[in-house]
Amino acid sequence: MRTATAWSVVATGLLTGLLLGDGVGVNLVIIAIPAVLAAFFAAQTAGRRPRPWTLIWSVGAVAMLVVPALRDATWPSLLAVLGALALGSLALHGSGDTWRGALLGAVGLIGAVPSGVSWGWKGVRQRAGGSRDRWWPVVRTAAVAVALLVVFGALFAGADAAFADLLGGLIPELSVVDGPLRFLLFVVGVLGALAAARTAVAPYRWDRIETTPGRARGRVEWALPLIVLNVLFAAFNLVQLTVLFGGYDKVLSETGLSYAEYARQGFWQLLWATLLTLVVIAFALRWAPRGRQSDGALVRGVLGTLCLLTLVVVVSALRRMDLYVDAYGLTRLRLSVFGMELLLGVVIVLIMVAGVRGAVSSSGGRGAGWLPRAVLASGGVAVLSFGLLSPDGLIADQNVKRYERTGKIDLVYLQGLSADAVPALDRLP
Repeated sequence: MRTATAWSVVATGLLTGLLLGDGVGVNLVIIAIPAVLAAFFAAQTAGRRPRPWTLIWSVGAVAMLVVPALRDATWPSLLAVLGALALGSLALHGSGDTWRGALLGAVGLIGAVPSGVSWGWKGVRQRAGGSRDRWWPVVRTAAVAVALLVVFGALFAGADAAFADLLGGLIPELSVVDGPLRFLLFVVGVLGALAAARTAVAPYRWDRIETTPGRARGRVEWALPLIVLNVLFAAFNLVQLTVLFGGYDKVLSETGLSYAEYARQGFWQLLWATLLTLVVIAFALRWAPRGRQSDGALVRGVLGTLCLLTLVVVVSALRRMDLYVDAYGLTRLRLSVFGMELLLGVVIVLIMVAGVRGAVSSSGGRGAGWLPRAVLASGGVAVLSFGLLSPDGLIADQNVKRYERTGKIDLVYLQGLSADAVPALDRLP
């Protein structure tokens, strides 16, 4: 462990204890600076050099930390912080070539905490073993300087109110009650910086784990259930197109549902249908037939059709949510699931592109490394855009517009929004 790495770890802990107890905001960006330096110095010592995707993940992680500095709402800030940790972990591990590397690499930093503590302790002991004559005088000198500052600073503060006010502005306000919390935050900062530095030195290479592919099924055994599923999707989509072009009045009169009930009834089921379709595709690729040369065309044809039909389901779900919002107004939950459905649609499109290019391997193997990275990058862009969009401000704006159009508004719900909603709410009478 280099001295620069050790001091960066200590600085991360001190800044975490001093700043994070007062709130998140821009403090996260400040705390991230020494943590990034600790990883950089450790990687430099180990001879590691950043690759293009490492820099992309790193920039994305830092960009996500800007969201808490710009937004007052907690929920998009929490998503951004979790996204920053995931992208930072990917940057340190250098993962993303495979689905396994992408998923496990995004959470691998958490598992590096114990090894980071062990690595840090060994590094400190090695550096302190033969250098007592160098660091012990520094510790003694620092202790004497701090004691003198405390004693004479207290005397001068008692002698002059202006000087006391100056010291009060320079020294952070700490209390005995905040002590345990500040110490806990200090420990968390040190542990996080140590885990990042340790991972930067020697990351666990999730991309290199080899697993046996799933047993290939017969063409009929594999394709028949999926073809039946495609027929079901096609029938559902045909009904949706009939409703779209034939109007809702006939359907509502036959079902006995109101306009809003019809919209609310279907969205959640369609969201689950989209999610389960991705699971079906994953297992279908693992067990796909691969004995003949024409098997690849069969797999792409059947799964491509399923993806295309699923996109129609995504459009139908988004349309239903639009009707739902028009009837009841926009809320945090409705906006979140709307964004989730959009992201799932993007993932399905990426899978279709990969199938056309032959990147999705029917054997469940590596395939092309761009697909897992593209999906992760799409998720990162979605989380960052969601935070920068100011969700609470958008919710307030849509509800104010709805009030101006219909005279209906839920003031009780709007009172629970963050300060991000104030500019839109100021338009209300």
